[in-house]
Amino acid sequence: MTKRTIFILAAIWITTLAAVAMASAETLRFIPLPMQDRETVLKQFRPMTAYLEQRLGATIVYDYCDNYADVLERFRQSKVDLAYLGPLPYVRLRTVFDGAEPLVHFKEASGEARYTCSLVTFVDTGFDPGSSRDRQIALTQPLSTCGYLSTGGLMRNHGGSLADNLYRYLGKHDAVALAVVRGEFDAGGLKSAIARKYTHMGLKIVAETPPLPGFALVGNRHTLDPTMMDRIRQELIVLDPKGKDESRLSAWGDNIRHGAVTASDADYTIVRELLGKTQIPQEGNF
Repeated sequence: MTKRTIFILAAIWITTLAAVAMASAETLRFIPLPMQDRETVLKQFRPMTAYLEQRLGATIVYDYCDNYADVLERFRQSKVDLAYLGPLPYVRLRTVFDGAEPLVHFKEASGEARYTCSLVTFVDTGFDPGSSRDRQIALTQPLSTCGYLSTGGLMRNHGGSLADNLYRYLGKHDAVALAVVRGEFDAGGLKSAIARKYTHMGLKIVAETPPLPGFALVGNRHTLDPTMMDRIRQELIVLDPKGKDESRLSAWGDNIRHGAVTASDADYTIVRELLGKTQIPQEGNF
């Protein structure tokens, strides 16, 4: 056998191995909640998915929906393998799809794997959640934890009622904040961390919920094997945001750059209790 023949056979062998490796690399489908505009949301998650691709030897492709309900439906149909979900969306999903398994909770800037929702107003609006009637209130989405569920609960705690006012779903948390700042609505409900980004513009937090389980990366047991889900979990919880991984995580989105802890279904007991028999309207009342 000539050197030329050996070289050609070696080249073919290497090319074949590379092709097999590429073919065997798992492709994971990921969908985040549309809490902000599409470009912002995807920009926040790309560094995280790039890290997981490198560590897992997998390819991660994005799916995106503008509506929370559509995100959950794609998961229920096993059209995605991973999703970034808040507490209420996860609880709703789990009631209709037992394959949903929370892998990690992402920590907040405080270092806690919990967050709160806030009822907000503008500084000079004079909004009182206990006595307000026929005031216009901006909400995120029906399946948003900080939407009708938390906003209604906070108003009840102050002796008021969301049903006695006019409410409308605006979609994104940022949209709620800006609508209140512009004076288009008297008050609104959104995630506290996002609300605080607008306090310099006059947004004021009137009331805040008790801590809720942090946003989670949820895996699909019907499409992912236990080994892969455990690898994903481990690759995220080992990251040290204040130590060796500080530089890496600084490029990640605000909601996911502070580290993560192991999650379980039991963490959502408080959300199930808060939800109770509450019937969340799918549309606003004006």
